[in-house]
Amino acid sequence: MNIRQIFLLITAAGLIPIALSYGIMPGKSLVYLFDMDIQGTNGVHIFRAIMGLYLALSLFWIAGAFNIRLRQAALYSLILFMFGLAAGRMLSLVLDGIPHWLLIVYLLLELVFGAIGTLLLKIQD
Repeated sequence: MNIRQIFLLITAAGLIPIALSYGIMPGKSLVYLFDMDIQGTNGVHIFRAIMGLYLALSLFWIAGAFNIRLRQAALYSLILFMFGLAAGRMLSLVLDGIPHWLLIVYLLLELVFGAIGTLLLKIQD
């Protein structure tokens, strides 16, 4: 197994618990994690949709780890996902202020994983 495969698998493995924490029971998990109360169908619906997106991308990254024809596309999607989330978080820092400390950790991880993914694009399988 090469470094690109390992990176895709580690990233997927790290994102899956986050996805599940957002979507399985958002009314409980988000209160526990972020002191954020989600009430009503619309709030739960949005967080379950986010879970679906995270899980779908994680599955694509896993597929890319095991299928060389998908590997580069999986890395590109990972980079866009990470830097896209980081850009939104940085915009929120400017407009909204400092969020929960765990969300700052997510921002740092997204920047690091996006940068690593970018570097790994240059490595051949």
